[in-house]
Amino acid sequence: MAQVSSSESSPSESSPPPEEEVEDVPFVEVFFPTEMRPLPGRLDTVPVFNSNSPEVVLEEGVLLSTFPPEDRSHPDAHLDYAFEGRFDIFTHHIARARTRSQTRTLFQGILLHNPSDRTVRVEVLHGASYLTRPDALFVELPDYVDDRLGTVYSGPGSRATNDVLRGKRQGNWPAVLELKPGDSRMLMNLPIPVGRVVPSSNGRSTLLRLLSDGPVYVACLAMFAPRNGSNERIPTLEEWQTLLDTTGLSGPRDLEPTPIDRIYDVDRMIYSRVAGVAVGSRWEAQLVDSGKLESDDSPQLTVPEPGRSFSYGLSTLHRGRLGTEQIQSARLVRRYPDTAYYAHGNYGIEYNLTLPLFNPSNNPRQVSLLFQTPIKQDLVNGGLTFLDPPENRVFFRGIVRVQYNDDEGTPQTRYVHLVQRRGQAGDPLVTLNIQPRNKRLVEVDFIYPPDSTPPQVLTVQTETR
Repeated sequence: MAQVSSSESSPSESSPPPEEEVEDVPFVEVFFPTEMRPLPGRLDTVPVFNSNSPEVVLEEGVLLSTFPPEDRSHPDAHLDYAFEGRFDIFTHHIARARTRSQTRTLFQGILLHNPSDRTVRVEVLHGASYLTRPDALFVELPDYVDDRLGTVYSGPGSRATNDVLRGKRQGNWPAVLELKPGDSRMLMNLPIPVGRVVPSSNGRSTLLRLLSDGPVYVACLAMFAPRNGSNERIPTLEEWQTLLDTTGLSGPRDLEPTPIDRIYDVDRMIYSRVAGVAVGSRWEAQLVDSGKLESDDSPQLTVPEPGRSFSYGLSTLHRGRLGTEQIQSARLVRRYPDTAYYAHGNYGIEYNLTLPLFNPSNNPRQVSLLFQTPIKQDLVNGGLTFLDPPENRVFFRGIVRVQYNDDEGTPQTRYVHLVQRRGQAGDPLVTLNIQPRNKRLVEVDFIYPPDSTPPQVLTVQTETR
């Protein structure tokens, strides 16, 4: 997400180039009455290695290290956190060249180390890593595209989260990595090439879900390709280990965050970018009526009266709670002092939401579910604000999975690639005709993709016949 924000975030460095200039279009603010509700449930406790600072990498060094600081030249670059059991790795970094002298290939390495006295097995459950070029160019797509085969994406974050949501493990990842006592091994050793035509840039997004049966330290590192004469080559394990032990943090450093105790006192808040260990890989919740518990035998979510709606905030954050008083940003248990205090944006975090929609009336009701990107606000007064037309800036690009029984009772699973711009109200993900005194179960799942800007909402709306 953007580093600087007032009422709205500015575009991310990781966003595609701005669209061509067009004539100024007047944006009309449209008020959408809706009842805002906090999202039930909470993030789980799975730790996430989250490396997104610096986003643009121009200097070699440590991007994020959870190794112990002892016996290393720059102890402040190491956060001393061992992962064990389920954990995730999310990284997103960009290489950039403004002159021919800067076109040397940047390599990104992820190093694992077993500090214990027994062999540790690390399973790669799901995972994907893509470059912007040539793997996943930012292409212009329609707002809604059905993606049954997983071939629709725009940008590396969109493609990586698409794969992982479908439970895929990209072919270049090992199923299991074994580390002997005291052993270190490269989990990833991949380039971010910028090409020879300047100015130029390229990015790589990576999302991995792992399971370790023992403690492991993790480091994400940046190194320019070593050379044999004039030819570039892949860095060796020994070269990565030396870089880890002898260099400090990579640069240039991103903007420092606004202190949490001052965020409501300043005109412009700096969220900064994330480099640390976040807590929470998945938000799972059953959306039910107030006073009901998710564990009730017959949970239900009563649909609104015709012409009315209610909405749940998604990826809400400081100064963007949309009136819910809820901050969903994952907390950080390890971070560098000049990086974000929370994992704002929840990049790589999966939302699993179940809606047991219930029509209590004696008449059929037509109910729609909408995924929307309202204007970011902290407080709202009875509704959300959208723009007509929406701005050109894309604030969400990624896959949403919707599972339900259609009006004929046939089970449906739809993968929809959404592109939403700032202030876009959106069209329904699904519309159901719910019969009197009947219940219809809908499941909505998505992984919050990089190159998006929170918050969004999930709206339940009963149409007026």
